[in-house]
Amino acid sequence: MKASGFHTRHLVVVGLGLMGGSLALALRDHADTITAVELSLEARQYALDHKIVDHATDDLRAGVSEAETVILAAPVRAIQSMIERRIGSYLRSNTLLIDIGSTKQDICEAMGRLPVGIHAIGGHPMTGKEHSGVEASDGKLFRGRPFVLCPTRRTTPATRIRALNLVEAFGAGPFEMEADRHDHLVAAISHLPYILSSALVATVAQEGKADATVWELAAGGFRDMSRLAGQDVQMMGDILSTNTQAVATLLALFRVQLAMLEAMLISRDDQKLADFLRPTREARLNWIQHHENGHRNGSK
Repeated sequence: MKASGFHTRHLVVVGLGLMGGSLALALRDHADTITAVELSLEARQYALDHKIVDHATDDLRAGVSEAETVILAAPVRAIQSMIERRIGSYLRSNTLLIDIGSTKQDICEAMGRLPVGIHAIGGHPMTGKEHSGVEASDGKLFRGRPFVLCPTRRTTPATRIRALNLVEAFGAGPFEMEADRHDHLVAAISHLPYILSSALVATVAQEGKADATVWELAAGGFRDMSRLAGQDVQMMGDILSTNTQAVATLLALFRVQLAMLEAMLISRDDQKLADFLRPTREARLNWIQHHENGHRNGSK
């Protein structure tokens, strides 16, 4: 899918992991030149060797100084630090600056303090892979997937149009919302699941101290439920620490659901348990059907 509405003379991607590499590949036909800013020599060399980017450097100032479009694809805390401390003085006026951090409120507030003339908007593609690193880059990663855009004090009507065209170029579907709403929603569907997955593994590990055979019996259900616990601890720590209020609120709601289930089990109230489980099953099946249909249609 190629959008005629977006083209940039010089695109700079800051961060060459899975997301940064995939963004560069997705925008290959929409940029005259793509430069990567990345500290890892190995990642820079891989991206150059595989023609993911045209140029690569570890110098942020040099990398972005002539950019027309800059995408910050680093971890959340690194993005926030770059915005607060350095990048505003490096960018030319009229540069489009967008990030893809997993939490938005702190980043969008920092963007709002950038110099007037920088077109800054928060972004978050709702997609990913189990494998990380630039070697896993996939230009089709964003096709048919939601891409959230969050306005800042530096988001003008022109910024919004450029950002929407950028999302269209990815083949993604834009969702525009305020940063606090985004953070509350992703706390429910992304950050809470990570915490629950980690808590499950910790529980089984505790059980394994008494009987190690539990690990040998673990199969598909445990594998599926525990997958998120394998995510990078530093990355997830940064995400959780920038969304603590929303995550804490969702954890409190989850504890209510657990308490209800516990009461039903203790009282052996099979009917109440079935009444609780049935609509959750239906909600899950409906979501899967909608998700798969939407992804299939978006991938055409």
